[in-house]
Amino acid sequence: MKQRHWVVDIGNTRIKTGAFENGRLVEDMSFSGLKECADYLKPQDGDRVLITSVRLSLNELREIFSFPFLYFDHQTPLEITNSYGTPETLGLDRVAAVIGARAYKMNGAVLVVDLGTCITYDFLDNKNNYLGGAISPGLSMRAKAMHEFTARLPLVNVRKTGVSYLGTSTETCMQSGVYHGIAEEIKGFIRKYQQDFGLVEVFICGGDAEIFESLIKDHIFVIPNLVLYGLDRILIYNVEK
Repeated sequence: MKQRHWVVDIGNTRIKTGAFENGRLVEDMSFSGLKECADYLKPQDGDRVLITSVRLSLNELREIFSFPFLYFDHQTPLEITNSYGTPETLGLDRVAAVIGARAYKMNGAVLVVDLGTCITYDFLDNKNNYLGGAISPGLSMRAKAMHEFTARLPLVNVRKTGVSYLGTSTETCMQSGVYHGIAEEIKGFIRKYQQDFGLVEVFICGGDAEIFESLIKDHIFVIPNLVLYGLDRILIYNVEK
């Protein structure tokens, strides 16, 4: 059996895992509970494992997972320079996403747009300096906010493509506002970065990435599992130093 790299991303509500062979994602899974994840993970001799968590410490993880692993935190050595103003507050998933983009684009500047609960924009310049980006409300958060902070607006489902700009009912107007508001926001950020930094390769990832596949064109790519690719690259960087 080929040597595998296993990466585990433990979030607030979901756990995502990826199995890599020679930099290729061959298996990805999602779990709601730690026991389910621990039962699934059975690395073989010679396999390497990286685990990162927003809620569990290294010691807590060692009580759950019996095999050796690299714990990814803010002290883990990286191939990029973190120039963020408050590096200790920077989400590790944002770091992993730009490193995942670097795995696809070896040279030049990259912008990662991660469409999750919040939308994050993360910029890595052509000298491998992580400079920061932006955070804004995600798709579901926008729809939920309109419903919860008004008296009569319904909770709408926007998890589809092909939403018309021209809404013809309250529900479709809300869907248009959420979907096209995000799409135009993304395009506006891309234009601004390209004006300031020249050619910038853009990578769109996250749970809602596939809804915005219509944005794909030259230098814009949709890769939903970009964070997993970044975690694998961080693992490689640390075990092969």
